[in-house]
Amino acid sequence: MSAKLFEEVCRYARQTAAWASIDAVLGWDERTHLPPAAAEHRAEQSALLAGLVHQRWTDPTFGRQIEELAGDSDGDAALIARRLRRQRDRRIKMPKTLVERLARIAIVGQQAWQDARQNNDFPTFQPVLKEIVELKRQQAEAIGYDDCPYDALLDEYEPEERTSRVAGVLGQLRDALTPLVGAIQQSGRHPNIALLYRDFPIARQERFGRTVASAIGFNFACGRLDETAHPFCTTLGPHDCRITTAYDEHHFGSALFSILHEAGHGLYEQGLPVEWFGLPLGEAISLGLHESQSRLWENFVGRGRPFWTFYYPHAQQQFSALRDISFDDFYFAVNDVRPSLIRIEADEATYNLHILIRFELERALLDGQLQADELPVAWNEKYKNYLGIASPSDRDGVLQDVHWGAGLIGYFPTYALGNLYAAQFFAQAQCDIDDLDSRLAAGDFRPLLDWLRDRIHRHGQRWSAAELVRRVTGRELSIEPLMEHLRTKLSPLYLS
Repeated sequence: MSAKLFEEVCRYARQTAAWASIDAVLGWDERTHLPPAAAEHRAEQSALLAGLVHQRWTDPTFGRQIEELAGDSDGDAALIARRLRRQRDRRIKMPKTLVERLARIAIVGQQAWQDARQNNDFPTFQPVLKEIVELKRQQAEAIGYDDCPYDALLDEYEPEERTSRVAGVLGQLRDALTPLVGAIQQSGRHPNIALLYRDFPIARQERFGRTVASAIGFNFACGRLDETAHPFCTTLGPHDCRITTAYDEHHFGSALFSILHEAGHGLYEQGLPVEWFGLPLGEAISLGLHESQSRLWENFVGRGRPFWTFYYPHAQQQFSALRDISFDDFYFAVNDVRPSLIRIEADEATYNLHILIRFELERALLDGQLQADELPVAWNEKYKNYLGIASPSDRDGVLQDVHWGAGLIGYFPTYALGNLYAAQFFAQAQCDIDDLDSRLAAGDFRPLLDWLRDRIHRHGQRWSAAELVRRVTGRELSIEPLMEHLRTKLSPLYLS
């Protein structure tokens, strides 16, 4: 293997990543600061960049170079080449015109979604959604699949995963969660969540959220926190990770838990090897693994008793609305379990049912079993079946998530996989780190972050998600760690 050839491949891949990062800057701006009237031109900019990046990925010379490198049996160079080849194989099957149309409609779709949600007007979003679904069908057909079109889209976010396996594990999770949620609802115990719906000045929420994000390890010298309609995290390049949140001055947990969630994503990004930026060893394995990091910090840490043992006195100092609330009442309130309409505000026990609903609906859309204009009715029917509730408005129903407007069909299952990964990782961390709960209760988050850096972040895409889970925890992915976590936390609150 020629060292010079490896250097050429790395240089080319990094330049391509730089082009893609320019589009990431435009995407971040589009979701935080872009004037609504500028959306059409931004769509053209993103389409142009997507086409340029696609040309670079499909360049024949680049293809021959990575084929030559991939022939080596082992070593980082061969590993990188094989990962690049896999990405290139997906991209080369996509016509450039389709790539550009998908990039353009993603910007148009997000703006259409935002306007429709603000005005509670699904019919204005419906034509754009119909076009998005048709383009995603074309994408699936271009890439190819073994069992169903959804496989091709799922693989983009969770490489080497299959729809049938995801459906199976989500079915197991549903069957385990349903009796637990039912028992909690029948217990007659409910926290006073009105305690969390008082006056919480936004400026103080922002200051408190930044303090917490910094404490768990998010490096603000290499990142930012901004406001948006739908919270997200994006990396614009080495040492430039952006997280966002949405504030509600009358709800304590909404912004804070989304900051913890997005900071978890950011910690993963900031923990990837900078020297491998633009190459597979400097990139996250999958969105499910990414989600495991955000859910771990949001729920396993941020909704845990040790975390609030340390932070509740600080929160009471910041917010006068909390000063007459006991620790136990507050802790019970932030771990409220009840069927709800909004996914991003759902509790740990019901959250995956929200994902199952979206998973089933987008599969039906893609397969043609469900049309875009039928979506609001189908949405409410599934919410009645799975959670016993229905949304009185499309704003808090079918329009609540940006994903379909952004063309991210195939993305939702990664949230549920992330919860499962997070539970298995956190259980292992508790075994590996001496007295982890006491450290968290003392505000010492470094041992957990160091453990995640060593076991997960620094490896980039060296292994698949499934292989990493086996290496870190010594077993296959299972629903049991998550169910054990939920039973251990919730039984004392609701069932004992």
